[in-house]
Amino acid sequence: MAFKLRPWQLILLIAALCAAAVGGVVWYRARALSTAALLKRLPTEDALVIYVDFNALRRAGILQLLDGSKTGEDADYQAFVRRAHLDYQRDLDTALVAFAPTGKFMLLRGRFDWNSLRAYVEAEHGRCEGSLCRVVGSAPERRISFFPLQSGLMALAVSPDASAALRLSTSGQGMAELPDAPIWLSIPGALLRSGESLPAGTRPFARSIERAQTVTLSFAPEANRLAARLNVRCGDERDAAQVASQLSETTRLLRSLIEREHQKPNPADLSGVLTSGAFRSEGRRVIGYWPIERVFVENLLTEPRP
Repeated sequence: MAFKLRPWQLILLIAALCAAAVGGVVWYRARALSTAALLKRLPTEDALVIYVDFNALRRAGILQLLDGSKTGEDADYQAFVRRAHLDYQRDLDTALVAFAPTGKFMLLRGRFDWNSLRAYVEAEHGRCEGSLCRVVGSAPERRISFFPLQSGLMALAVSPDASAALRLSTSGQGMAELPDAPIWLSIPGALLRSGESLPAGTRPFARSIERAQTVTLSFAPEANRLAARLNVRCGDERDAAQVASQLSETTRLLRSLIEREHQKPNPADLSGVLTSGAFRSEGRRVIGYWPIERVFVENLLTEPRP
């Protein structure tokens, strides 16, 4: 005898299936995406990728130093903080940013007042359609778009494309490995070869690693200071040994140039950091290390505006 559902049983079954589907969507949207999963959403090809763990910097007392920095004094930034109720020092937990040829793409985790953000966009003559908001920035080619990927996760882009943030809604390839540090950078070879936006003293170091397959630079607290660590992946062991030798020779040459001027490396500026580097090769990899004294960080972050 075939089993037949009564009408009320069919209604209950459909309601249960709908509830399960809705619950699954809610669970998926609420679960915290890992940094590796977020990286797969960023356009990382030929991009400078930066990760910042603001919670870790707060615990280390570093984030508080930004109170006197250029960012904290900027009038436009203060207006945005006031009107959009968003302050990275207070509200952000982590930030993952890609400076790509097509624009800047950000995945920001923290606490957001979405109603205030939408009101800010409308006040700036932008538009919000559904969850996606668009507004023109300080220049016509700087079109800002953002939407909530999750309640505590913002996808944001600054690009000539007014809807560029939507690129962050899907996953791609990502990176093979992630540094275990509160701040790290994945540096593209194109940036190293051009030398653009690099401090003058760092360009000889960049030339030594410009042909590497991957280059990451990470920063982490170490006792009462910071430590910078370089991880370079080369084509083979011979290349790695050559790169380590070049970096060591560049460091030695910089020390000798400073001594020739009858000076000493100053831990409060870049000379003290760069001359303290140590490098070695491990198989196809080059490992570099620079100790960074807290006074250097304080001077860097509290430098007054020109």
